[in-house]
Amino acid sequence: MTIRMIALDIDDTLLTSTHQILPSTKSAVQDAVARGIKVVLCTGRPLAGVQPFLDQLELAGDDQYVITYNGAVIESLTGRVVAKHLLDNAAYREITALGQKLHLPTNVLDEHSTIYTADRDVDWWIVEQAAENQAGLKIRNPDDLPTDFAIAKGAYVGEQTLLDQAEPAVRQALGERFYVVRAGRNFLEVMDPQVNKGQALRDLAQVLDLSLAEVMAVGDEGNDIAMFDVAGLPVAMGNGSAEAKAHAKVIAGTNDEGGLGEVIRQYALQ
Repeated sequence: MTIRMIALDIDDTLLTSTHQILPSTKSAVQDAVARGIKVVLCTGRPLAGVQPFLDQLELAGDDQYVITYNGAVIESLTGRVVAKHLLDNAAYREITALGQKLHLPTNVLDEHSTIYTADRDVDWWIVEQAAENQAGLKIRNPDDLPTDFAIAKGAYVGEQTLLDQAEPAVRQALGERFYVVRAGRNFLEVMDPQVNKGQALRDLAQVLDLSLAEVMAVGDEGNDIAMFDVAGLPVAMGNGSAEAKAHAKVIAGTNDEGGLGEVIRQYALQ
């Protein structure tokens, strides 16, 4: 099987546990690009939060792509939007109201990398989320924003035990009408029902005239399963969740052991 596109999750996949890109990972990615393989970062982050890693990997140009907001936006590295699926103002209000009802730290992201929260006492996880993604952070009630205000995703954040307890109630309230996914231990996200990393891979593969059998997808968490289910070669990191590993054909080494670089060389470059 020839690999022509590699979709990479960022946190705990591309990055080590100390948020670094290993030299062996960078080398493998650059060798793949030199062979004409598309390397697509596929993440819950907005483009501003992805740009530092694109720069480190020396990925650039209008013919290279990134999947952001867990699939809500597909764009070229020059910012040309290929596809997007946003949530309207009514959905934004519903997500915010449910967070207040369940006493969950809640924020939403617009398509321009700005985070909004109605929480006057802003939770540490929201501040950290804004800092990591180089995103603006604004405290606003839904009534403060225009009626056509749209968002790429909503997020409930906090300690793992808090989200573990709240997740069933969120899924019961929103799961039939939205895509609800646990993007990590500390993030429970809500998006348009058409949105997930797998559908975004389908859309991008069609744009690039690639077969999904030629796609290798690497990740570690529940939000990566959708792309595992469509990619010809789904790879879970050794540090990934049991749920993610159950949907993979290959288990790589951990993110701290250089597992990503090794699996790229073994399956895409040999």
